Amino acid sequence: MPGFVLLVRDRKDGDAAMRLGITVTKKIGGAVVRNRMKRRFRALARQVLPASGFAGADHVLIGREGGIERDYAQLAGELEKALRKIREPRHGKARAR
Repeated sequence: MPGFVLLVRDRKDGDAAMRLGITVTKKIGGAVVRNRMKRRFRALARQVLPASGFAGADHVLIGREGGIERDYAQLAGELEKALRKIREPRHGKARAR
């Protein structure tokens, strides 16, 4: 997605809790910009993950340059789309979660 990269990994430990990790590098901007992006990602996760996330999985959002300028509703839509893409199997190829 243009504003972030999403990684999802099944922990396979029997715990149904969803965990979240957020990474924003210094290449994105100074501390103020990085912290603002992390706050937006936490708010997105609170909104989207309970309904669309994977139980028992680690979800990692990696900030991309330009993600801070993107509209919040657009980021929420992109996160839902990314989770749908991971959920739907690709034709002929196994997909790791």
